[in-house]
Amino acid sequence: MAEKNLKTSGKGVPRARMPDGAPNPVDLYVGARLRQARTLRGLTQEQLGEKVGIAFQQVQKYERGANRISAGRMYEMGKALGVAVTFFFEGMSDAVAEVSPAQVKLGTDATQAVESIEADETGKREALQLVRAYTRIGNEAVRHSLLDIIKSCAAPERED
Repeated sequence: MAEKNLKTSGKGVPRARMPDGAPNPVDLYVGARLRQARTLRGLTQEQLGEKVGIAFQQVQKYERGANRISAGRMYEMGKALGVAVTFFFEGMSDAVAEVSPAQVKLGTDATQAVESIEADETGKREALQLVRAYTRIGNEAVRHSLLDIIKSCAAPERED
């Protein structure tokens, strides 16, 4: 099977995508943070697209990491979502940041970094669903009882 012909930076280093054609883990992370900010604000992809003047399909591509977000577009997205540009990179682990196409060419394995992004995103999605459901509970006593149950089920917080 022939290898994919990827665009390079001129020094033989693949741009934007991993050698196997997968999105860059940094782009995946930024896309996940974009999705998180959008859903926390209760916006659809279409609504966010309208706010920044792009089609919802482009928002989808950004969120999946299929397309890179330019600095100008990232600024506009942040402004529309009420977050600083730095929000899109907050919490990004060194494992993700270090797995650039250039690093992969040097032999770094991206699988673990991508899996950590996916696991982290699943947890955040579940937390968001929990918060949304919790805030819809009209009875204050029920909310407090539910919070007590959740706290009793959770692992104790570590004291450093």
